Amino acid sequence: MTGSPVVFVHGMFMTSLCWEDWLPRFEKAGHHATALEWPGRTAAVSELRVRHPDPAVGRLSLTAIVDDHAARVAAMPEPPVLIGHSMGGLVVQLLLNRGLGAAGVAIDSAPPAGVFSPKWSFLKANWPMITPFASAHEPRLIPLDGFRYAFANTLAPDEQAAAYDRYVVPESRIVPRQSLFAAGRIDFRRQHAPLLLVAGGSDHIIPASLNRANYNRYRASGSITDFRAFGGRDHLTIVEPGWEEVADFVLAWLDQVVPAEAADE
Repeated sequence: MTGSPVVFVHGMFMTSLCWEDWLPRFEKAGHHATALEWPGRTAAVSELRVRHPDPAVGRLSLTAIVDDHAARVAAMPEPPVLIGHSMGGLVVQLLLNRGLGAAGVAIDSAPPAGVFSPKWSFLKANWPMITPFASAHEPRLIPLDGFRYAFANTLAPDEQAAAYDRYVVPESRIVPRQSLFAAGRIDFRRQHAPLLLVAGGSDHIIPASLNRANYNRYRASGSITDFRAFGGRDHLTIVEPGWEEVADFVLAWLDQVVPAEAADE
């Protein structure tokens, strides 16, 4: 008996490579696992950096990402489990809000429109992408120092540099800006498939308190919505040492909310 199919969604400044360890772990657990790329992000990390500044990256929008992923998920033979990280976590929430997916997991998720944090780390880490003093169509390659603070603040300097070199690519400023308005809006009263929100206790760019505020907004839906914070973890929850604990927690949660019998129907 196999588990339900799983679709992984990466976040900003990343490609599907960030799921390289999760894919075989979920396959071993009996799930057919696929990692989607955002539109225009099929080249290697090194190539995407060489192209910077790429006008196509500058034009990428959150709406285009969600519509692309919605079409691909809807075309699958059966509804998959959707697992997203960072902005990919918001994409997962938006897809569930459209009635897609058998369940959703949003890890260190960017917040839906209207969910906000006054914490300094949140404001500092996000400001370079949403500042009105930079053109919305000017893509940004986050510098190593910014990555250290926003993504990898709990890691040793050599681990930070290695993660930066392996995973980081230029990003569209339009994507996070759109998330603040209608394109990032969730109808929290609408019923949805089971949803798990996961937070890193030491995350600078998406503080755990912001994830909890996001979770609390879903109470009006009456649908299964769960929250779990992992202490001491930063925004790179899915690739930093100890990622296995998070992946296994997600697998155990899926076993509870998506019965194998339903997956085989």
